[in-house]
Amino acid sequence: MTEVAEGHPDDLNESRPDQHARAHIPGDPSMWFFVIGDLLIFGIYFVGYVYYRGQNPDLFLQSQARLNVDLGAINTVVLLTSSLFVVLGTMAARAGNSADALRRFIVALVLGAVFPILKMVEWIPEITAGITPGTNLFFMFYFVMTGLHLCHVLLGLIILCFVIRNLRVSRPPKISFVETGATYWHMVDVLWLILFAAFYLMR
Repeated sequence: MTEVAEGHPDDLNESRPDQHARAHIPGDPSMWFFVIGDLLIFGIYFVGYVYYRGQNPDLFLQSQARLNVDLGAINTVVLLTSSLFVVLGTMAARAGNSADALRRFIVALVLGAVFPILKMVEWIPEITAGITPGTNLFFMFYFVMTGLHLCHVLLGLIILCFVIRNLRVSRPPKISFVETGATYWHMVDVLWLILFAAFYLMR
């Protein structure tokens, strides 16, 4: 009986870390509130886009053919790779390896900074050719939604800079802050995957 009584609390204590790990939600809850709200807003735009696309299929297909699919695909690879390094950096930070986490987040930041550069490379020829949000309904959705996403990318780059500062200055770094930044950056990635599929690939 004594051995059972001594072993039982230990079993309970061993199970608690697993329970906490399963219950853990990465990042600050307020960031998740923001992310869900943002996804809902983009969801409304997407529903409108699909509706009007169904009303004007020829116009949307003709307009879609004028987009640079190659640049869109490159930007997709850039963001996916950036998010991969954010994941690796977050894992390193959780493991207490701040040096590796810092290097990986710097790579993520550099890759993320490529996105707005390529977006300008894509937009400038379109705008100089007279393609603007006022051209037709397709380009109104295209410029508004990709423009909003670009603003999110720029904000995400600022957040990644603060994460890097946290990893460089704080000892130990605030893991919740790292996770919060990672959560936002993954949302930016998910939004672009939806936009890329909707504007560049949907037929």
